[in-house]
Amino acid sequence: MQQSSHVTPELFWNTLTGYQHSAAIKTAIELEIFTKIGAGANTAEKIAAASDSPERGFRILCDVLTVIGFLTKTGDEYALNDVSAAFLDKKSPTYLGSVTDFILSAQQKAGFDNLTETVKRGGAPVSDNAALDPDSPMWVTFAKAMMPMMFPAAQKIAENIEFEPDRKLKVLDIAAGHGIFGIMVAKHFPNAEIYAVDWANVLTVATENADRMGVSDRHHLIEGSAFDVDFGDGYDVVLVTNFLHHFDAETCTNFMRKVYACLNEGGKAITLEFIPNDDRVSPPSEALFSLIMLASTPGGDAYTFAELKKMCEDAGFSQNKHIPMPPMPQHLVISTK
Repeated sequence: MQQSSHVTPELFWNTLTGYQHSAAIKTAIELEIFTKIGAGANTAEKIAAASDSPERGFRILCDVLTVIGFLTKTGDEYALNDVSAAFLDKKSPTYLGSVTDFILSAQQKAGFDNLTETVKRGGAPVSDNAALDPDSPMWVTFAKAMMPMMFPAAQKIAENIEFEPDRKLKVLDIAAGHGIFGIMVAKHFPNAEIYAVDWANVLTVATENADRMGVSDRHHLIEGSAFDVDFGDGYDVVLVTNFLHHFDAETCTNFMRKVYACLNEGGKAITLEFIPNDDRVSPPSEALFSLIMLASTPGGDAYTFAELKKMCEDAGFSQNKHIPMPPMPQHLVISTK
């Protein structure tokens, strides 16, 4: 059959070379290209001089960043666009450059190096799963690198708790990591006491952030695995943020039973997840997240709302509300006891 004249291999080529784009943006962040341009070094010559390096590499890199869409170029002068000015200039309050430390780390990329075998196996081998190792430095890197990306979701969580602002709240923050979810609840609710659960080495990051953001007197630690430690009881809110997707559905259901048991009547479990539509191919960011879980966990997934709702119902929650948060790819599920 004759190939249509309008069909090109561009999609295949762009996908195949995607790693080059990742390498370019990672290098630009490490070299502080966007920060230097923001400060006035707007030509390859000036950027190279500010970096005490030859001009050639910076000229080529800046041209590539222009092609990709992170810079604009007029003559020989480069400029930041709205995206790079907001998120990649270190002087911006919404700087996200640290995210590359986790997303492009060797541990995160390793699962994709062996993706063929992982697909055939149906998941990453348990022995390679750093997410289950309490001594792994991976989650410390995550906690330090990913907090800026989580600010919008953390604010939305605090806004959707819907208790009276001055109410006394006992809040459990599961797998707290950087701690920003519980910290933002503490900022919104001045009478909230936060109990952060995570491995001891990771909680050092949450403690630093709680102190820096002025809520350390209401930020308490529960060290250990969320599956094993005793949460206690009497909680008004339990935050289950970016946690369930690491595990198979049965494990998630059993864990939500533990969450249900520690809540007061009328208490709320607030789950933050990437939730694709039932077709599992839309929206794109939510749907693509399932591949990350395939590559990095033995049984995790990007669960649909129907699947999450069933987990929560089987755990005892009869009221489960789905709240999308566009343009963010993450969604809330609020389950009331």
